[in-house]
Amino acid sequence: MHSAPSVTYPVGRSRFLARVQLGLWLLGAAAVAAWCVQVDALGWRQALALASLVFTGACAWWGWRRMPVGGLHWDGQQWFWTGAGEPWAVALQLHLDWQRHMLLSCQSPGTALRWCWVEQASQPQRWRDLRRAVYSPARAHAEPDSVLLSEP
Repeated sequence: MHSAPSVTYPVGRSRFLARVQLGLWLLGAAAVAAWCVQVDALGWRQALALASLVFTGACAWWGWRRMPVGGLHWDGQQWFWTGAGEPWAVALQLHLDWQRHMLLSCQSPGTALRWCWVEQASQPQRWRDLRRAVYSPARAHAEPDSVLLSEP
């Protein structure tokens, strides 16, 4: 069985995720607006719904802005996160695969879990290589905390 070829793929703020979040927020805004129009007088419940709408929109925007920006690199045996500074080995896990968009998480020991949306539109010519690498099992001898790109 052949392993997947090495690949480096950019990770950034997902436009797809931004559109999904915006669409869901607009649906919520439409529901709150319809409710506010139907009542005779606005009360504390409508005010709470409007405040919740503003809060959820701000949280979605804040979360989208804080999405990790960097890259994922598969060397044929191990995944690496490349960002500002030194690349480090990570354990990668696929959570959702929508053919043109994938939700991944990556983590190295002692660090917080990173959630990443990768999109075919980021680098269409390498998308199939990335998908093969994501579905390729890591080698048994490669440990996330013991392998770094900078080591010989």
